[in-house]
Amino acid sequence: MNEQRKYFWEGIRAEIPLLIGVFPFGMIYGALALDAGLSAAAAQMMSSMVFAGSAQFITAQLAKDSTPGFVIVLTIAVVNLRHMLYSASLAPYLASVSTRWKMLVSYLLTDEAYAPSINHYENEGIKPFSHWFLFGAGAALWINWQISTALGIFLGAAIPDSWSLDFALPLTFIAMVVPVLKNRPAVTAALSAGCVALAAYSLPYKLGLIVAALVGIAVGTFLEKRMKSTSDEKLPIQANLRNSVDE
Repeated sequence: MNEQRKYFWEGIRAEIPLLIGVFPFGMIYGALALDAGLSAAAAQMMSSMVFAGSAQFITAQLAKDSTPGFVIVLTIAVVNLRHMLYSASLAPYLASVSTRWKMLVSYLLTDEAYAPSINHYENEGIKPFSHWFLFGAGAALWINWQISTALGIFLGAAIPDSWSLDFALPLTFIAMVVPVLKNRPAVTAALSAGCVALAAYSLPYKLGLIVAALVGIAVGTFLEKRMKSTSDEKLPIQANLRNSVDE
């Protein structure tokens, strides 16, 4: 139990800096959901059940425009495809936990919970109770999201535009991304995705973001494979050099 408690609180502590940026984002969602015609109960239930900021924003906006249900579902599915990548990268560290635990942490898995968790797992490796770290990070974010949504619903239109709360989330994502840019493929992928996002900003339905994500993934994957093949080619050469020196 001591190990479980230790990892749980480590996850919460790692998540706290990100909660500062997420809180105003939740307030904006609460106000936007009411403006889109959702009831206060429906807006709050979406935060507790869906628990995905970008998906909730898009759903509220599409519902306001009376978009057909299947279009909303398809759009959210595309937006949330990144969670498959998150899950795949975390899978080796959570392979030994029970199915019940996997269901719980998959529900709590978000961008903000993933970033500190993958950093922790890459540094610490696989530990018996390390899944409690992700649980702590995700639980802290969940509570923060429920409170901020409720506050946004309560304040509604009383939130002045001059507060510029929407600027807090990009800063939060920058804080998440920078620590994981540890090699050339990661840096190049981030830069290429950012450039494409700016160039394709005018595309309808926010398609520029999807194109940018695909370009970033393709560039990063290509460079990683190239570095790996180069490294594999160098190994026999280095071995031959060592043999020559020994002789």
